[in-house]
Amino acid sequence: MGADDGPGGSGLAFEVLDPAPVGVAVARGPDHLLVYTNAVYRSLFADERTGMPVEEAFAEFVQVHFREQFDRVYATGEPFVSTAEPECVVGGQDSSEERFFTSSLSRVVFGPGDYGVLEVVIEVTEQVTAARRIEAIAEERRRILRRYESLMQVSAQIIWVTTRDGYVHEPSPSWARITGQPWEEYRGEGWLQMVHPEDRPATVRSWSRAVSRATDAWDHVYRLHTADGSYRHFHLRAVPVCESGRVLEWVGSCTDIEEEWQEQRRQRLLDSAAAATAQLSSLEEMLGALSDVIVPELADGCGVYLITDLTGERHGAAPFIVERLATAVRRGLVPLAPYSEEQLDEGNAFVMAVRRRRPLLQTFPAGSPPPDLAPSGTRAWLTANGANSMLILPVVVDGAVPAVVGVVSCGDRPAINRADITLLGNMFGHAHDALSRAIRFQRTQQVALALQYSLLVEPPRLPGLRIVARYQASPSAAEVGGDWYDSFVLPDGVPVMVIGDVSGHDLSAAVLMSQLRNMLRALAMDRCEPPGEILTRLNVAMESLSSDDVTATCVFGRVEEWNGGHRLRYAVAGHPPPLLVTAQGHGRFLEGAVSPLLGLPDDGTRASEAVPLPPGSTLLLYTDGLVERSGEHLDLGLGRLRRVAESLAAEPVDTFCDHLLSALPFTGLDDIAVMALRLPPAP
Repeated sequence: MGADDGPGGSGLAFEVLDPAPVGVAVARGPDHLLVYTNAVYRSLFADERTGMPVEEAFAEFVQVHFREQFDRVYATGEPFVSTAEPECVVGGQDSSEERFFTSSLSRVVFGPGDYGVLEVVIEVTEQVTAARRIEAIAEERRRILRRYESLMQVSAQIIWVTTRDGYVHEPSPSWARITGQPWEEYRGEGWLQMVHPEDRPATVRSWSRAVSRATDAWDHVYRLHTADGSYRHFHLRAVPVCESGRVLEWVGSCTDIEEEWQEQRRQRLLDSAAAATAQLSSLEEMLGALSDVIVPELADGCGVYLITDLTGERHGAAPFIVERLATAVRRGLVPLAPYSEEQLDEGNAFVMAVRRRRPLLQTFPAGSPPPDLAPSGTRAWLTANGANSMLILPVVVDGAVPAVVGVVSCGDRPAINRADITLLGNMFGHAHDALSRAIRFQRTQQVALALQYSLLVEPPRLPGLRIVARYQASPSAAEVGGDWYDSFVLPDGVPVMVIGDVSGHDLSAAVLMSQLRNMLRALAMDRCEPPGEILTRLNVAMESLSSDDVTATCVFGRVEEWNGGHRLRYAVAGHPPPLLVTAQGHGRFLEGAVSPLLGLPDDGTRASEAVPLPPGSTLLLYTDGLVERSGEHLDLGLGRLRRVAESLAAEPVDTFCDHLLSALPFTGLDDIAVMALRLPPAP
């Protein structure tokens, strides 16, 4: 830069710089005498102070190395730029508000050998302050993030990051370490494959809802497949990372809470078990309520079996007769009939568990239970549902074992573990007092049932024919009842089926029932007469009984060979009609050969009737407890029985009887006896 004239005799026209939006100052000579400042410069530092050396003119604002910079530019002609330099305030002035300037120094030529320095200054205090504020905020965020990361490492096993849409987009070494799933598999939505299949739908719904609504936080619990092959409960927490109200990504953690979850579940199940038995009185109801607590929380299926024959007298040398009275099955599995009566051999696992009074756990390939594991009806259910393990848990109450609980795991569900076995024991332990009260009544009833069963007989085994009988006592009374059934073969080789009911529900009724049964058997064996004539003679013989007001109902039938098949010759004395169900599932009641109650005066001969029995059909005899309901017309109960029996026509006759007792409503006010005959199928 050069000129002929100007302020102070320089000849330079510096006035053209007056409107410049930046501060401009010119110093001349080696002493850097100030010869010009524009208005902006003066507003930044001080009023007009020309003629003085720069460092004196602005002594209170001298910056670091101020003189050295001017000297170097003056001597070398090389420009110098300082960026965002703070001013150095001297003289004890207030420095609470720091100011920053960006300046450039360049040499100007006044004439030969006459140089000066041109300074252009811009105040950048606002920019520097804003930058410092941003940096402070960034540093604060970094510090918070470091704290958060440290906290997460202490409190969580897994840290993960997803996009704003909820897709994993950064590798998580902790996820790979705990689950064993590599990054290529868990990126995006691949992580869901490690979530337990039963928890996966709820997790997807919950996560999708959180992402779509951009909630403040996401909180969820699921079971996660870990590297050792087991599932453990993890608590998930996630928060969105936002900027200007917009979600950038999600940061989350997974914390293993298996021990905490197990303890909470244990307490919850114990409380549920106590609540389930608090308001119940019968042993069957209590054990049934407990099975509902067990499924599906601990197992896929549960059956409660009462030990009804402790001596084995009813079936000779058989050690145990068990009745399945309650079941619970997880949704999606084949249901298990609540009622079944089974005879167990000495080598059965149920018998072993009861003898030892200790739980017995057996695992096996899915759908392939051992033959001696459970009652035959239960084994079929285990096979059909792909069961892989079964826990047999004796229920010990006051030193006795009145019941056995079978707890089953199916499919991919792991077998009951040791902790769950302990938990089950605690559940029944907490219910001990309630069970003890119920068992006292149950023991009284068992004595009555033992007497009742001693009066009943096992149907004969016949070539081509299958006869099955079931007896279900009323749970509301300890006395024995008057229901009975009988089946035997006459001297002419014809099998007979008898079912009856003596009025009353006490020991007297049981005694009269025994007398009638023996009298009827003797009369039938004496003469092979039509059923109506047998009942006529029985009615006359009843006059010899000590009780004057005894009445009874009865069905007596002969199953005769006829035209290459079979027919039924029968008579009915005041009893519900027999039901005949064909193999195709068509049922009809046999309403012929009806006569009055036994025990009423009747001088005439009672009628008999014969009906063919189609191949594969089922003949059902039953007592009124199966169809009668208080306040309901008998026809409704009969219609209900016929429909259920028709639906079971294709079932084995044992299952046919068990399902009848399970499917039909049971008032509990009366005993039930059923006897079913299954004819051989057509050749």
